[in-house]
Amino acid sequence: MSVETHILSNGLTVVTEHMPGLESSTIGVWVKAGARNEDEAQNGIAHFLEHMAFKGTTTRSALEIAEVIEDVGGFINAYTSREMTAYYTRVLGADLPLALDVLADILLNSTFDEREIEIERGVILSEIGQSLDTPDDVIFDWLQGVSYPKQPMGRPILGPAENVRRFSQADLSGFVGTHYGAENLVVSAAGMVDHEALVKQAERLFGHMPKSSAPVALSAQFIGGEKRIVKELEQAHFTLGFDAPGIQDDRVYTAQIYSMLLGGGMTSRLFQEAREKRGLCYSIFASITPGLESGMLSIYSGTSGEQIDELARVTIDEMKRAADEISQVELDRAQVQMKAGMLMGLESPSARAERMARGISIWGRVPELSEAVAKIEAVNVRGLRDYAASVCESGEMAMALYGPVGAAPAMDDLHTSLRG
Repeated sequence: MSVETHILSNGLTVVTEHMPGLESSTIGVWVKAGARNEDEAQNGIAHFLEHMAFKGTTTRSALEIAEVIEDVGGFINAYTSREMTAYYTRVLGADLPLALDVLADILLNSTFDEREIEIERGVILSEIGQSLDTPDDVIFDWLQGVSYPKQPMGRPILGPAENVRRFSQADLSGFVGTHYGAENLVVSAAGMVDHEALVKQAERLFGHMPKSSAPVALSAQFIGGEKRIVKELEQAHFTLGFDAPGIQDDRVYTAQIYSMLLGGGMTSRLFQEAREKRGLCYSIFASITPGLESGMLSIYSGTSGEQIDELARVTIDEMKRAADEISQVELDRAQVQMKAGMLMGLESPSARAERMARGISIWGRVPELSEAVAKIEAVNVRGLRDYAASVCESGEMAMALYGPVGAAPAMDDLHTSLRG
């Protein structure tokens, strides 16, 4: 398998990876524009735009967009993150030209019909309502908000309902015109793919696109804070957040291994202590979400209102113990888990297409897998303990709580204990 890259004269990048033995392909267009590229009045528009891409173009109706892909046995989908929006399809290799034609159509020729805008507005408002009714979803938006207050990185991807209610055709077209320039687009395909043929088609479909006039997104700065919503629910939902390295910082590998041994599986410290030994919760986990220049270490669990105080303090105690007790056995296990998860995940063309698109968007190239493996293997116990200690000594901390959480300790109390 080999990665091939070509940059069109207008700055759009085409990247492919032929995967021998596959009959299918995943192809998508990744746009370097997401929720963090919105101002406050625009919050939610990147996600709204993603929905509207499938609602009709100058050449196809919404039904025809779905039919043309499903008639060949494929599927089409999209997602919006804080830093990117992606539109992608999975089809048989012979239908790759059709798939790219459809993707170009929805990106370049969407009409943003007023009637369709009203229909989709209702759909998104329902999506927001559903999110608010899902505690273990909305609590992460709240944690993000208190971690990055008054910053684009802290705003919810779906946006507030009041914004969604007023977005217009002009708003959607304006965001596209500003952010969907050629150099912000990556066409990525993996599986049964002919690189040269795809480049020629991309040149024909996208070669006329102008570059964008998008301003540089504001840098994210982890600030921290607390949000506590007391409500009568079955579970008390508990999250903590800490500043972490961004994706371009090699320390992110140390941070990711730390999160795995702290709360990444059944053998992790938090799972063993909070669930297996004390029975305080059903699930508890830690993870790293790395952004371009800043990331966040988050810890989540759900428990009863009576046990929330003990769970919170056990979490802090385990973080402090990790700084002194991380062992070579734990490191070895986490490194194997991380490498295996990465390599097994890349057995699908969809994962490979996304990895290539993200590599181009972040570094301007697709790093070799051996680079990531080498950086994972370079992490040592001393470095892990130092990182664990730096989290404990952090000057900033975030906490979000939802449900019967009146008995939970204050964030400042937990932070003082962590640093003590």
